[in-house]
Amino acid sequence: MPDQPMSSKISYILSIESSCDDTSCAVLKNDQVLSNVIAGQKVHQQYGGVVPELASRAHQSNIVPVAHAALTQANIDKKQLTAIAFTRGPGLMGSLLVGSSFAKSLSLALDIPLIEVHHMQAHILAHFIDHGQDKPDFPFLALTISGGHTQIVKVTDYHEMEVIGSTMDDAVGEAFDKTGKMLGLDYPAGPMIDSLSRKGNPHAFQFPIPKAPHLDYSFSGFKTSVLYFIQKRVKEDPDFIKNNIEDICASVQYTIIEILFKKLEKAVKKTGIKSVAIGGGVSANSGIRERLLSQVEHGWKVFIPDFQYTTDNAAMIGISGYYKYLAQDFTDLNISATARIPM
Repeated sequence: MPDQPMSSKISYILSIESSCDDTSCAVLKNDQVLSNVIAGQKVHQQYGGVVPELASRAHQSNIVPVAHAALTQANIDKKQLTAIAFTRGPGLMGSLLVGSSFAKSLSLALDIPLIEVHHMQAHILAHFIDHGQDKPDFPFLALTISGGHTQIVKVTDYHEMEVIGSTMDDAVGEAFDKTGKMLGLDYPAGPMIDSLSRKGNPHAFQFPIPKAPHLDYSFSGFKTSVLYFIQKRVKEDPDFIKNNIEDICASVQYTIIEILFKKLEKAVKKTGIKSVAIGGGVSANSGIRERLLSQVEHGWKVFIPDFQYTTDNAAMIGISGYYKYLAQDFTDLNISATARIPM
């Protein structure tokens, strides 16, 4: 009998995500998630940001029990696995090395294929995890927004993606977190700004929209304008932040959303593609989700990921690995993790 095509076979892929400060392992049966275990690292809160050395040490402690928990929850024995997928990059080098070393060791020990995954591609492909939802048709545009990235990506196929716009300096997630730090909010500040903004007036204070060429973004000037605004107002009234925190957060969030969508709307007009998806940690923001949904009135077809697949997680690595598995796009044990890797 001829070999059964890969697409008709059942695959069990163990995926590993360790690009920043979350250790995550998942088990996928084809395009369905059987388990998705995430261990966070609270140690970074006291420093107001991720400390790379502390992150890599925590990954070393977490990786084995997290992988064991993923297999246990999926009710899968490691001998049933058909491939190991892992985040090669981009991310923190020390953190990536922990995940990639563990993945290579498992691949070697079990004698099964090893699959490298691009972290930002995985955020986009999270939309193809099957849980009964509509999935994007190709081509579509993806807005990837996180603590380290802000990109507009033209997606032609599962692994054919072109960045048509990106940040020239800071990422949108950093803009949220640095603004939150100015306001005295805990790290990560993005969710708190989102929560407080729900009670505030988004037009209470005005901040400038940075001018960046083409479809690119810039957030450094925005952060500076917020800093000068706060310094000036606090000098006039020491209790300004405390008395106006909700309006400040609402105005900051409104401006960030305007920055994002002015370029996204321009990308839709330029490409003629009206199918738009969002991904990355900042895609959990309620204001961004509402703004994207409002574009349906303008003929857009929009796709918003489940909250569980917005932040860094291994399920998105697994779905990216699954489509590479179907294409038999495997890598060898000589592969190296890399902090920077093009889309």
